[in-house]
Amino acid sequence: MLTLYSMQLSGNSYKVRLLLARLGIGYRQVEVDMLRGETRTPQFLAKNPNGHIPLLELEDGRRLAESNAILTFLAEDTPYLPRDPFLRAEALRWMFFEQNSHEPAIAAARFWLSLIKGGRDLKTHEIDQWMEKGYEALSLMERHLQGNDYFVGGRTTIADLALYAHTHVAPEGDFDLGAFPAVTDWLARIAAEPGHVAMSEFPEGAIAVNSLTEA
Repeated sequence: MLTLYSMQLSGNSYKVRLLLARLGIGYRQVEVDMLRGETRTPQFLAKNPNGHIPLLELEDGRRLAESNAILTFLAEDTPYLPRDPFLRAEALRWMFFEQNSHEPAIAAARFWLSLIKGGRDLKTHEIDQWMEKGYEALSLMERHLQGNDYFVGGRTTIADLALYAHTHVAPEGDFDLGAFPAVTDWLARIAAEPGHVAMSEFPEGAIAVNSLTEA
């Protein structure tokens, strides 16, 4: 059985849980709380020296880090990863955009302004830059979605799941989605699809493991 090292409130972790739920794949889920320093313990660093979640451990012991790499691996030979080379590259292009232009602003704002106590005071000088870059990313998404129901190929792919994870909680980082009706409609469309689970949900078929030592 697959083992996923994840944090419930982490958008990057949620991407992987969301795809696993949609694919109906059972797995063991180990909660690793980065807010409590659990990604920096010797036990976790032995598994992922980069100290990041999510981390997927295969049945043969191999481990794969980085959320979008995990999505690509799990989506192979499924409708979530296009077979057509151009559409596959388009999906990857949007996932690169998510990591390079979207997540560094939108997820960072949510992390510091919503999840870290006193984070707003600690990151006063970064907030304006997060807002500028985050709204730029949302504007690009809005323009694309004004003429498309999804990001690639007319159906949900891992590009949509990667972008959904952080976008749907963007208001927790002080982003107002009211000016982005196409993005808002897309979020509702993704959430209404079969197999969808909310970030707060524990997916059916997952087995909770209470600690790293038990994993």
